[in-house]
Amino acid sequence: MNHTDTTDIRIDQFDYPLPDERIAKHPLEVRDACKLLVRNHDGEISEHTFRELPALLPADSMLIYNNTRVINARLRFRKNAPQGSTLPGALIEIFCLEPVEPADYAQNFASTGRCSWTCFVGNSKRWKEGALTMEVTIPGTEKPLTLSALRQSRQGNASVVEFSWNNPSVTFSQIISAVGEIPIPPYLNRSTEASDSTDYQTVYSRIEGSVAAPTAGLHFTDRVLGDISARNIPRRELTLHVGAGTFQPVKSDTIGEHDMHSEFIAVPLSLLEELRDTPRRVIAVGTTSVRTLESLYHAGRLMLENRWEGFVPQWAPYDESASTPSAAEAIGAIADYLKAHNLSTFIASTRIIIAPGYTFRIVKGMVTNFHQPKSTLLLLVSAFTGGDWRAMYDFALARDFRFLSYGDASLLL
Repeated sequence: MNHTDTTDIRIDQFDYPLPDERIAKHPLEVRDACKLLVRNHDGEISEHTFRELPALLPADSMLIYNNTRVINARLRFRKNAPQGSTLPGALIEIFCLEPVEPADYAQNFASTGRCSWTCFVGNSKRWKEGALTMEVTIPGTEKPLTLSALRQSRQGNASVVEFSWNNPSVTFSQIISAVGEIPIPPYLNRSTEASDSTDYQTVYSRIEGSVAAPTAGLHFTDRVLGDISARNIPRRELTLHVGAGTFQPVKSDTIGEHDMHSEFIAVPLSLLEELRDTPRRVIAVGTTSVRTLESLYHAGRLMLENRWEGFVPQWAPYDESASTPSAAEAIGAIADYLKAHNLSTFIASTRIIIAPGYTFRIVKGMVTNFHQPKSTLLLLVSAFTGGDWRAMYDFALARDFRFLSYGDASLLL
């Protein structure tokens, strides 16, 4: 399928009925007790439990998962009430999306005194000018600090917001941990609960930066991970910080009119070298890991073509004039680039869209959940299964599988 064929795909071909009662509002008490749909190489579909995953993985697999950690990205400020009013001021919700200054995630979280973020602002019309403030009590400090938020500029439907606070010994990470909320998906149609702070993190989450969980990883337990290692299947990590755009529905009639969101990726040199040389079959945990791994191929290809500019464009995979190096050649180009510049980690951003017509270069299998109708994630699943997504989803709906972030899982080979 060429570029035009892909961009002409109509999103209404990826719709299906999803009753609200099939959307899991909370996870199961035991993470690995959820259902697991398995679609094998021949397209055969069967039902298992996630606890069985280690035995279902091919013996020559390498499992790669996303170690990102969800931040308490939602901050709620109150405007000062009008003079003489007995009513509270308007509630303004600020949803942090990605860092602006410092632009590096780790440096931003370590900021003391000041930092800025691109944010969505809820009830924006009530915040026309001036700073919003709140008192924040940080565990271990003697007295509350004052956190201020000042809107600096608009960027489409988002804003750049500068945060400042009057205790230089406190980091921004400590502040959002103290007063922010985990931003659970809007389709759960409920408020964040205390349990979400644990439930909406994978057991291997380490690197702060996501505003949504890589939800395929929520089913893993230390027991399952241990069983995978006991079968001599290597487990490796990479990082993609999931943006709010992951929930953005495709609103255009065709996918060619849909702008994919940009997401931060980081892959260590050691993993790049292993991917370049391994004969193992790469099994990605979650669509975020799939997007990261497949983006590596196109980043390396662009380097080989002397066209690399620090990000993978949305339609790069469908460029009919592009060269077609092997996966080892493309990944090797990135490894060589890092070594030439004395870098230990490949850091970039990706806007890649994976849709029917896409040729998978690195990923040979994936673990993923059941996704929203008319979503780019469903397009990715369709691309991977040769358009066979509807048979899987009909199977899952007929057998009472639970859908979306807290729902059940699938293994696609």
